[in-house]
Amino acid sequence: MADVVESKVTGIIQSLNGLEDDLDSLTDKVGDMKKQLTVKTLGEIDTLLEKTREMAMKEAEVIINAAKEKANIESTGIVQEGDSKLTKIESNTNANFDDMVKHVVSTILKA
Repeated sequence: MADVVESKVTGIIQSLNGLEDDLDSLTDKVGDMKKQLTVKTLGEIDTLLEKTREMAMKEAEVIINAAKEKANIESTGIVQEGDSKLTKIESNTNANFDDMVKHVVSTILKA
């Protein structure tokens, strides 16, 4: 009877050793899976970061181009306004040139 009990105990110990080996194997596999998942995650992060940068650059280009266009329109308006005022000044100068000369000569002669 002792042999039967010893045989059962030996069987249980061997089963436990087998389970321990299986558990170690599963732990190793889980560790490998964690490493693979980490590598995939880091790769995905890099990909998403690059896509985000590309999107940001495109959006920045759109904003910059819109600002340039607005600045060009505004500068064209300013140039046109300046040309208009210059034409008006030249017209007034030409129209009143004789009076201006008379006034300057009169002022100089009075001095």
